[in-house]
Amino acid sequence: MAKTKTTEIIVGLDIGTTKIAAIAGEVTDEGVDIIGIGTAPSKGLRRGVVVNIDITVASIQAAIDECENMAGCQISTVFAAISGAHVRGLNSHGIVAVKDREVRDADVARVIDAAKAVAIPMDREVLHVLPQQYVIDDQDGIRDPLGMAGVRLEAKVHIVTTAVTSAQNVVKCANRCGLQVADIVLEPLASAQAVLEDDERELGVALVDIGGGTCDLAVFADGAIVHTAVLPLGGGHVTNDIATVLRTPLDSAEKIKRKYGCATRTLIDDGDTMEVPSVGGRGPRVIPRITLVEIIEPRVEEIFEHVKRELMRSGYADSLAAGVVITGGATCLEGTVEVAEQVLGLPTRRGYPTRVGGLIDVVKSPAYSTGVGLVRYGAAHGRALATRAQAAQSGDRGLFKRAFSRLAEMF
Repeated sequence: MAKTKTTEIIVGLDIGTTKIAAIAGEVTDEGVDIIGIGTAPSKGLRRGVVVNIDITVASIQAAIDECENMAGCQISTVFAAISGAHVRGLNSHGIVAVKDREVRDADVARVIDAAKAVAIPMDREVLHVLPQQYVIDDQDGIRDPLGMAGVRLEAKVHIVTTAVTSAQNVVKCANRCGLQVADIVLEPLASAQAVLEDDERELGVALVDIGGGTCDLAVFADGAIVHTAVLPLGGGHVTNDIATVLRTPLDSAEKIKRKYGCATRTLIDDGDTMEVPSVGGRGPRVIPRITLVEIIEPRVEEIFEHVKRELMRSGYADSLAAGVVITGGATCLEGTVEVAEQVLGLPTRRGYPTRVGGLIDVVKSPAYSTGVGLVRYGAAHGRALATRAQAAQSGDRGLFKRAFSRLAEMF
């Protein structure tokens, strides 16, 4: 497709524990077309948090270079994802009086400000304020209150907070690669943009995004997000278990997991065998595949036990009519869906990126759900962010002009 002057390119940067993925999408009249993708191994993060800036910067640069070569464009701005055990979510609400008895943009802005006026520690900052519903004069369930008549407006929101230093480190790594961060997005919120259907959000669904170092959980009900959590468990723990028990290097353990791994013993034959490399110059060994499954299965069950415990704590475990959607690179393991259904007791499906065009065959994997979701998030919110920044900039210029004119009048 020929690119016009109005072509808009959105780039999502998924900075994960095991891999860094940069995905470029072109905004079209029909939606978003994926035009480039770049990946690089990630060794500078631990459980979603940057622990080595230099190594992370090198990995980001490698992924960006590969994405630029495939997309045929230069990348300067990205939407970055963030995760980690430091992420917290809470529900809040605010109430304001409606001016002129008709809800306008200023009223909505004031009620959102009132809802997010909660006490948070100095070392934390608000990442997202996500409206759930509005209430006008005791009439609840309102999605868009603009233009409606009333005297009292109430907003129920979900607030996501994060550690200031963690967000700053993500931005710093991107800046050292010559990139500007348009927005930082919570990973499960981005993944939801790529894998969830609208009817699932309405009925009630839990999104479980299992990466290399973290397990991200987002619960939706009545079309809005109502609970978020990040658990410090992921596919990297499975790899470490394999390396420890089978006495093999971590790289070999990862390859064995991807080639022979399975999360439940009911899906393999007892006679299957596999070759396992040894350490210290020793020769490889041939062992039954069932031995590998006996290592993987308990760890995967443990991850979903923690998810079940978090769902019970949220209070929405009985409201998930649409069940559970699992995504993320760790869910590519065969048998993960079956274990999730058994532990959680809910219908479960594996989520793939959908509703995008272009290189869909390349990104049609749970491992790219966050990256594709960032592109869709940027396409939906990028214009609003640009308009808001432009308005703020013009407002600053107007303030300067007024101050200058007053100073001139004094003289």
